[in-house]
Amino acid sequence: MGNIRFSHPAVDFLVTFLQGRLEHARSDDRDGGVSAVEWVIISAVVVAIVGVVAFIINNALKSGATKVGNCIKGASASKTC
Repeated sequence: MGNIRFSHPAVDFLVTFLQGRLEHARSDDRDGGVSAVEWVIISAVVVAIVGVVAFIINNALKSGATKVGNCIKGASASKTC
């Protein structure tokens, strides 16, 4: 049986990118630790921002749900919420 090779530009790019990253990781580059620390700091900032946004959205949804619940509880034909 022949060797079947799947070729797609996205797959070729991914393979080339990963090979480059692997070669960079194996090199004797001394600033690799600094790069890792930078990524940890950036990741922590992004996680903090996502947490704050999630907290704000959660509070807004709870407030809206409470208003809707109160409106449904006291609903009558002559009252609008």
